[in-house]
Amino acid sequence: MFQRPGVAVGVLSMIPDVREAILKQFPNAKLRDEIQVLNEEELTEFLKDCDAAIVGLEPLSRKVIEALPNLKAVGKFGVGCNNIDFPALHERGIPFGMQPGVNRLAVAELALGFMISALRWIGPLAYDMRSARRPKQRIGRQLTGRVVGLHGCGHIGKEVVRLLKPFDCQILAHDIVDYRGFYEKEGVEPVSLDELVERSEVLSLHIPLTPETENIYDDAMLARLRPDCVLINTCRGGIVNEDALKRALQSGEIQAACFDAFAEEPPTDDELVGLPGLVGTPHIGASTIEARIAMGLAALKGLTENSVRAPDFQP
Repeated sequence: MFQRPGVAVGVLSMIPDVREAILKQFPNAKLRDEIQVLNEEELTEFLKDCDAAIVGLEPLSRKVIEALPNLKAVGKFGVGCNNIDFPALHERGIPFGMQPGVNRLAVAELALGFMISALRWIGPLAYDMRSARRPKQRIGRQLTGRVVGLHGCGHIGKEVVRLLKPFDCQILAHDIVDYRGFYEKEGVEPVSLDELVERSEVLSLHIPLTPETENIYDDAMLARLRPDCVLINTCRGGIVNEDALKRALQSGEIQAACFDAFAEEPPTDDELVGLPGLVGTPHIGASTIEARIAMGLAALKGLTENSVRAPDFQP
């Protein structure tokens, strides 16, 4: 058992419920009061006198793991694991704990908000109003009755399905996992990826960033979307090629896009972020107090209720 976990995620010490829970279980825990994400060198320095770690977006790379001979367990704040070197953990036999889907409601609510915002042109109209322009009425569309496609129907995708129930949408889904029982129960139509992109009026992405999904939405894929399609990304940057997205928005190939995740964060392409057809937010999907508390407590639980993951583990 370990005695001194290092909590690298600064925001956790600022949430009273989570801070209290950590110190109650581990009185010697090392906390941070700064919110910026640590880099490899900073993370190594912070954890050098710790025997366990809670990390969020911090890079728990092989280099960091090898520099921490006393590391006995890792808990994950949040659900994205692109920053974790699982083979290096596996080689050391270091247990890793996380709770998939702990932020699903917060992210699903943001996706739903994006759908309504884009269909009603709220982003560009609000921008015009702030810019001292007084736009005339712009005709939008209701979410009710739309064809909504979900690329990925895991924890968050399923929550989106639940939230869409009052809107009487026709819901399509594509996932590499067979969720046949869920689809039949909830009235979701499973389709191929080709059919998903060609039929969806609203296309919402809920897939992990992997070598197979990186830049999967390139020029060719975006060109197959309906011209009135609204593209929503609340999962990971890098899944949509942002140069291709910029071209599609500029040419009118797609109506609008709402993105909470970018390949580089914060995004540096001011031209893309400034397009009237794009509503961009700084990765706030899980940024609700309720989700932060749930993720913090789940990360703490992950230190003691965990398992050694296989080298090819994909959460």
